[in-house]
This record gives sequence, structure tokens and C-alpha cells, in this order.
Amino acid sequence: MAHRWDLTALLNAADPNASLAERHLWLIRLVEWLREPGPQTAALSAPQASADGGLPVADPASLPAEPLPSAEPAATPWPVRRLRHLLNVLDRHPAHRARFSGLLLETLHALDATGLLADYGFAPRQGFLSELADRVRLACLPGTPQTTDLGELFHLLFIDADDAAWISAIDETTLNRAIALCSPPPEHGAEPAEAPSAIPPWEAAMVESIQLLASQMRAAGLSQPMRQRMDRSLLADRPFHQVVQAAEALRSGHLDGSKDRALLRREAQYLGAVLDACRRAADSVRGHLDEHGISVDVVFQVDQLRARAERIDALLACLVSREPAVELRRLMAGLVSAGAERLGLRSLFAQHYALLARKVTERSAETGEHYITRDRAGYKAMLGKAAGGGALIGVTTLLKFALAALTLSVFWAGFWAGINYATCFVLVHLLHWTVATKQPAMTAPTLAAKLENTSVDEHAMEGFVDEVAHLLRSQFAGIVGNLTLVVPVVLGAQALSWWALGQPLISQSVAHHVLETQTLLGPTAAFAAFTGVLLFASSLIAGWVENWFVFHRLDSAIAWNPRFIAGLGASRALRWSRWWRVNISGLAANVSLGLMLGLVPAVGLFFGLPLEVRHVTLSTGQLAAALGTLGTGLLDEPAFWWCLASIPVIGALNLAVSFTLAFRVAMASRGLKLRDRGRIYRAVRSRLWRAPLSFFWPPRTAARGAATEEH
Repeated sequence: MAHRWDLTALLNAADPNASLAERHLWLIRLVEWLREPGPQTAALSAPQASADGGLPVADPASLPAEPLPSAEPAATPWPVRRLRHLLNVLDRHPAHRARFSGLLLETLHALDATGLLADYGFAPRQGFLSELADRVRLACLPGTPQTTDLGELFHLLFIDADDAAWISAIDETTLNRAIALCSPPPEHGAEPAEAPSAIPPWEAAMVESIQLLASQMRAAGLSQPMRQRMDRSLLADRPFHQVVQAAEALRSGHLDGSKDRALLRREAQYLGAVLDACRRAADSVRGHLDEHGISVDVVFQVDQLRARAERIDALLACLVSREPAVELRRLMAGLVSAGAERLGLRSLFAQHYALLARKVTERSAETGEHYITRDRAGYKAMLGKAAGGGALIGVTTLLKFALAALTLSVFWAGFWAGINYATCFVLVHLLHWTVATKQPAMTAPTLAAKLENTSVDEHAMEGFVDEVAHLLRSQFAGIVGNLTLVVPVVLGAQALSWWALGQPLISQSVAHHVLETQTLLGPTAAFAAFTGVLLFASSLIAGWVENWFVFHRLDSAIAWNPRFIAGLGASRALRWSRWWRVNISGLAANVSLGLMLGLVPAVGLFFGLPLEVRHVTLSTGQLAAALGTLGTGLLDEPAFWWCLASIPVIGALNLAVSFTLAFRVAMASRGLKLRDRGRIYRAVRSRLWRAPLSFFWPPRTAARGAATEEH
């Protein structure tokens, strides 16, 4: 438990001649004393000076108590009340005030203020991953009070998330009294009019910090990734060059000792106008992300640039305000908030996750449109495509058993199983067929887009319910089509093997193993839900890869790179460019899904995690293969029916988990919340009551407001 200091002990320990680290530790204890909750009589004891004016020597417990004023408002934060009491005690004891003020002056003189004003709260490097690593370091490694950087000391002083609130609550009178403790006393015999006209150190530090911040803004704004994405019309006046020039003009006018406040305000206004131009240019980056692709580093740089502009605004307000104490209080609270925010990993991800997720889900939504049917023609086409996918998965199921018969090591068995799955899924994609379990993760973003206006528009709500019906019909058609053909293909191959070879394609021991692992009485449901997570992950990978493809402009490189043109010819290079732009997402989704289905269980086994995948179409094919080996007598066995009962559970969990995760990401990326869940549920129930078959079979005509789409 940390030692609780009372005011007497703190003032006894104040020593301007102490070492740098000891002075900093004393300040940390002082802030801890201010922050301690609740009234404590002993903690608020007023120290009594000794006869020679030195430090008190009496036992703190024996000193008379001085409670807080009874007229203090109850709503006033306790640290503010303690601060007022401290100032009152120092006013009554000049010797202690002199030592207290001397310690503060000695400490501030030895510290670099620009570390707080220009650097605190900002990333030292312009990169998302480097900032993530730095925040992890700050969270895990302790700081040291033996420092000459005011920012590092500030970080140790104000580590509580509530510090910004009580600092903002300090009244102007109390703040001015506290600031006076940091001001050197006038020279003996000097009149107020004879006070030196030099610029106060805190003003000089602010001007220097403004220059540093302006230089950092110029470096960020003129970096190649930022210039490429900014609106060129907003760069015509060269705002990022002007911001440094304006900061230098401010310094020249402020540090020459003229103290012309009117000139200072004009220079500050000019710098403020340049900052606005820089902010507008930085904001234009987001408008070009669709064309150039999204990068977390670019978004991070935009946020850092805007934050530095806001810091310069806060420093300018302190310099030119007629009430600098008020602006200083606002600056201090902002610094505390910036430090607390930089300690958290959640805030870092929150700044970038929504935009990145939106770009990924929007690209998934483009693909997802091809998986939604809205009329009978599209529904029948989906059945045909799903049947083709089921036939190919049947072949893949048999190849899986063949690979298992090779008795490879765990990793290589998983690797080649993943290659088998990936090859199958890629062929399904290239042949324009369908795997039902891929649909939910791709169609969820499309469904989320329909929710944007449902809270205010009844027609939009009706359109959303239409989309739910279209989606469920499409899922139903996909599963029926897959399962309708996977079973005949596997059984047909087994029958052909019996006829040609006199034996089945898989042994009886393998068939019994299928019955043992696929049963509903085992962990099948958990594995099916886990497979839904992998299905969702493949959709994220697909969106990320497509964004990476666009960000690096690989389609343009394929079409126009001289070496590609020389090797392929201009027309073929252009066709390849278009083909890759259209298919990159599907290829990434299918390859990643196949490899994950094969490799993740193998990697999990390495770490002692008994993970397995349960894919509804693959599981159905395996059960059909077991039936082809053991014969029709298996139909009399309860084990077979428990395995058959697991098929709808596997399908439901595959679809539900992947759809739910994708839908939540899509909602978060659009900043939507289901505040009107009740209205949505009522609308869906109403449709179920009025037209239950519409969720399984399309009407003769397309639903109102839905566009007819051929697949």
C-alpha cells in the first residue's frame, strides 16, 4: 500500500536544494495528496514554523487541525478544495511559501518545457504499428522521475483519468494564486514599474513549441502518401510551407521585446488561418481513399496532424488572451486528456478501426451483391450454381480421405488439406458456382447498408425486411443446392469403386471414425461455430487484400507497366488488369478459407488445442462416404441418425456465426446502432406471419423496391 502523506510532512520535506529526482518525487507526492479522496483532519493540519523560521520540528499529529472552510461548495472537486487549502496555508506561512516556490522554480528551470508543450501526447514516429508498440511500452514499463523532460514528469504527475476534470474545475482566482508560486519574487527594492521587460520563460517556451509543432506539421503534410491523396486545389497556396513561415514571424514579433500585443494578435490570426488551410487539406485525404485505398498509417498521420494544429491553437490562445489563466487551465486539461488517451490501446484502435472496417466491408458488400437473389430466375440460378459447388466439394471430400491415407505429419497433413480445400473453392469461384457458407460474411455488409435510414423511413424498413427475405432465401437455396449434389457425387464414386475395385474408397475404420467425430452428441456444435469464425475471417482477409491491391495500384501496374506490356501485349495486359481487379477479392477469400480450414486445426494441435472444423457441405459429404462404405445397414444404427441430426446444426451455426460477426463489423463501420431493434423484430415477424414462404421461395414478381438481378 502506498504511503499516505499529510500536508505537514509534505511541507517539511520541501527542499529546493534537493537533487532533481528527489524534487520530482516530492511533486508526485504532492499531486497524490491533492488527489486523495475525502476530508482527513490530520492530512490538512497547518504546519507551524519553528522559532528560527526553518522547518517545523513538532510531531505532525500534535499540530492543531485546520479544517476546510465550511462554505466550500459540495460540488467542488476534492483536489480543488485541497489546493485552495494549501494556498491558504502557504499565505499564512511565508517561510514555507518561499521554500515551496523555490522548489517549483528550481524544478521548472531544469526542465525542457517543449517536451510537454510540443511532444506530449503525440506519436514520436508517423506510423500506426510503431505507435502501437510505443503504447504497449508505456503501459508495461515504468517511467522514471530522473528526467529533464517536462513531458515525462507530467506523465508521472497526472496519471489518473479524472485529473482533467478537476483541473478544469479550478477557478481563475485559485489558478492565478497557484501560478504566482511559479513566478520569481521581485528583486529587493525594485518597484513594479522597474520589473524586467524580458519575455517570461513560459511564453518563450510556448513560442518555441509552436515552431516545433509547425515544423512537424510541414513534414507530415509534405510526405508522399499525404500529398498523393490531398486535393491539389487546397495545396495551391502551399499551406504547409506557410505554416512554418507564420510560426517564425510570430517568434520574431514576440521575442524582440517589443511586447506589441496588437501585432502579436495579427500574427496569431494569420497563423490560425494557415492552420485552417492545413486542416482542410488534411481532411481532403479521406475523400480520396476510395480511389487510392485505405492505409492505417495515412489515417494516423491525418489525425496526428490535426491534433498538432489544435495544440498550436491552444498555445496561441494562451499567448494572446487577455485572461491567460483561463486558457492555461484549458491547455493543462487538454494535455492531461492527451496523455490519458495515449496510454490506452482501445482509443488507438477506435480512431482507425471504423474507417478501415468500412472500406473492408464496402468491398465485401460489392462481392456480396452477387450472392443475393431477388426473383425466381435468380433463385433458380442460385440453386444451379450451388449444385455445381456441391458436386465439386464432393470430389474434394474424397481427396481429403486420400490425403489422410498418406499418414503425413500433423503440419503437412493440415497443409495439403488446406491446399485441397483452397483449390476446390477457387475452382468454384472461377466456374461461377457457389459455396453456401461463404454467403453470410459477404452479404452481411449489404444488409447493414439497408439499416442506415430505417429509424426514420418506413419504406426503408420495408426494404430492409425485403433484403432479409432475399438473404435467407439465398442462404436456403445455397445450402439445398450444395447438399443436393454432394451426396450423389460421393455415393456415386463409392458405388463405382465397389464395382470397379471390389472395395470402397475409404476403409471401415475411417467410416466409423467419421461416425464418432460427426455425431451431435460430441463437440460438433462448438466446432461448427468455430468454423463460422474462420468463414468470417476469410471475408475480412478478402476485403483487406482487395484494399491492399487498390492501395498499391496493382491493376494500373499490370495494365501499363512496360515489362508487362512487353510480355503480354497491350490488349492482354489490360484484360489481365481488369480480371485481377474483379477477382482479387474472391481469390483471396477462397484461398484463405481453404488454408485456414486445413492449417488452423494443425496449428491448434501444436499448442494443445483440439480444434477441428465442421463445414456443413464437407461434413455431409463425409457422412455420405461413410454410408457408401458401411452399406444400407447403417441406416438402422442410431449413430448414423445422430450424425445426420448434426448436419442442420452445423449449417445453422456456420451461417449464424459468420453472418453475426460480419454484420456487427459492418454496423460498427457505419457507426450504426440497433436502437430500433423492436421495430425491426416486429417488421420481420409481421412478414413471417403474412408471407412465411417468402423466406424460402421467391414470389412470382420481384419485391417492391428491389432491383431484378441476374446471376
